[in-house]
Amino acid sequence: MHLGLDEPVRECQYNPICTRNSSSMETSGHKKKRTPRRKWQIFPGRNRFYCNGRVMMARQTGVFYLTLILIMVTSGLFFAFDCPFLASNLTPAIPVIGGVLFVFVLGMLFRASFSDPGVLPRATPDEAADLERQIDTSNGPSGPGYRPPPRIREVVINGQTVKLKYCFTCKIFRPPRASHCSLCDNCVERFDHHCPWVGNCVGKRNYRFFYLFILSLSFLTVFIFAFVITHVILRSNRTGFLSALKDSPASVLEVLVCFFSVWSIMGLSGFHTYLISSNQTTNEDIKGSWSTKRAKDNYNPYSYGNILTNCCAALCGPLPPSLIDRRGFIQPDTPQPVSHSNGSSIYTSTQLQSHMAAATPLLHSDPVMMGGEGPTLPGKSSLGGPCASLTPSQPSLPSSMPGLGCAGDMLTLRDPDTHCHHHHFVSPEETPSPGPMPLPLPCPAHMTHGGHMNPAQLYDPASQDSLHEDSVRGLVKLSSV
Repeated sequence: MHLGLDEPVRECQYNPICTRNSSSMETSGHKKKRTPRRKWQIFPGRNRFYCNGRVMMARQTGVFYLTLILIMVTSGLFFAFDCPFLASNLTPAIPVIGGVLFVFVLGMLFRASFSDPGVLPRATPDEAADLERQIDTSNGPSGPGYRPPPRIREVVINGQTVKLKYCFTCKIFRPPRASHCSLCDNCVERFDHHCPWVGNCVGKRNYRFFYLFILSLSFLTVFIFAFVITHVILRSNRTGFLSALKDSPASVLEVLVCFFSVWSIMGLSGFHTYLISSNQTTNEDIKGSWSTKRAKDNYNPYSYGNILTNCCAALCGPLPPSLIDRRGFIQPDTPQPVSHSNGSSIYTSTQLQSHMAAATPLLHSDPVMMGGEGPTLPGKSSLGGPCASLTPSQPSLPSSMPGLGCAGDMLTLRDPDTHCHHHHFVSPEETPSPGPMPLPLPCPAHMTHGGHMNPAQLYDPASQDSLHEDSVRGLVKLSSV
């Protein structure tokens, strides 16, 4: 190409070339912009969360709204049509008492409906796999016609043997008095029942609020019913019965609603008063868990033997904290359960954890002794320290693995003088900080063409990030074998 003399000569400009991997920079920049997610957003159960996870309810909330409408409409009609006449002719304390009862009923209803009933967290993939291995080991070898025994563990509480059942959905042995709710798809601690009227399960953390709700609602219903009848009678003595109904037509609706609902509400309050006095749950009473019909020596090991003590333990004891931490942030290296429409869950992990799950105390063959309700049995195993060696109870590496070869993105080392294969992996967190960081060696087959190693390729800084990702990916593949 010919350049004219009148054209100015352009100066060459050299742009610095970034030696780092561009994909890793884009990924890191994308991660910085991504807002952290909370645990309630990937909660595996069938629940609905509102107010950024502060409100937790079941999915079937239609009956809850019906309960709320009935309470508010009936109370509103009472305050609008009956309370003015009663306050002027009897005493102004009637609307005050009715208002206090109404506020207390709504407060207990919201507290029971919007709180965590005591959901037990599900096992992580590592804990579930470790539990399955120990169950298979305790059951012995399996043959073609072998049928595994039921997954049950036994504990002794105050001299009474209690069976702990294995939950195939949550992958845990349920603690005593816990049960799996089929509607919410959660294991609930001290499960009483699933109440559609409050739109939530009733368990250890909201049972007292549920009981105070139905007890105060029975008082409010009787209070409204009694004073509506009083209002109609007093107005009938002055103007006649028909004129009284014309002057206050809402009183008829209030009487009908209160008359048909007071029997069920009072009956439910009496039934739960009996359960609290004997320290039982609705689930245990329906199943007859502590009935003498099952066995002559059968008794309730959770009862304190005193009605007052049982009531204080159920209503005045300390409220246990929530175990699911639904408003906590998701850590990037923890497994994340993803819920599906059929109730099943799939766990995804972004980084391999270098810790093995320790065995729970419930996996031993000997029964566990507990006193009273005792300490809460762990619903999931705790994580132990780093895995230094592979024990017989842990999964062993395949013996057919090549000694030095390139299987995908994985490199293994073999001692040529012995027949025993030793595999030792060091994660970036376990590398000693004083010494220099060793560079990851890529597979020779990927680096050379004629069998000779190129030093420029070995120490190329642009490939270090991708090589580190390949080594981590190889560890993930090896651990899944």
